[in-house]
Amino acid sequence: MTQVSPASQPLLQIAVGLGNPGVKYEGTRHNVGFMALERLADCAGDASFRQQPKLQGLVAEVGSGPARLRLLMPQTYMNESGRSIRAALDWFGFEPAQLLVVVDDMDLPLGKLRLRATGSAGGHNGLRSTISHLGTQDFPRLRIGIGAPAQDPGERRARTIGHVLGRFTPAEQPLLEEVLREVEAGIGLIQRLGLERAGNRINGFQPQGTAA
Repeated sequence: MTQVSPASQPLLQIAVGLGNPGVKYEGTRHNVGFMALERLADCAGDASFRQQPKLQGLVAEVGSGPARLRLLMPQTYMNESGRSIRAALDWFGFEPAQLLVVVDDMDLPLGKLRLRATGSAGGHNGLRSTISHLGTQDFPRLRIGIGAPAQDPGERRARTIGHVLGRFTPAEQPLLEEVLREVEAGIGLIQRLGLERAGNRINGFQPQGTAA
C-alpha cells in the first residue's frame, strides 16, 4: 500500500487498546484498553471493528482528513500484543512515536490516568511484549488505573491474576464511565494539541464520581 512520510502526518496515527479476546474476558479490568477503544468507535457513530488477519487484530477507523485515527485491538492475547502492533505499524507505515497504547495499570487507583511518551513495561506483560517487538520503549502510552487488590506485597501477588481478570463492580461502574469519557476526550486532545499539552489535562484528571 502507498505509504506517506511520517513527517507529513499528525503525530498520533493509531491507538491500540490492550486486552484479551473472547467473551470470557469482556468487561474485565485487564480489558479496559479494549473498552476505551470500543467507546471511541461507538461515539464516532459510523465506525465498526473488523477482523484483519494480517494484523492479528480488530481494526476500525474514526475521523477523517487530519483527524483520521486507526484503532487496533490485538487478538493475540495480552502477552503477545506486540506481534499485532508490530504488524500494524509495518502495514500502515507508521513509526512507534505515532502510536498510543491504552493499557490498564494496577499501580494507579481507578480514576487516575497517566500519559507518558516513553517508559518501561512496569511489570505489564502487554507492554513488555510491545517493547520487545518494536525494539524500543519510546512510544506513547496511556495508563488507566484499575487499582490494586491489596497493599501488602505478598497478598497483592497472590491476588493479582484474580483481580485483573475480574470485572469491575457495580459500585465502580459510574467512576469507570467517567474515566472512559475522559480517555475519549484525551485522545482527541492528543490529536489536536500533542502529547505534552494534552498530558497536562489527562494527568491532572480529577473524577467527580467515586467508587463505594
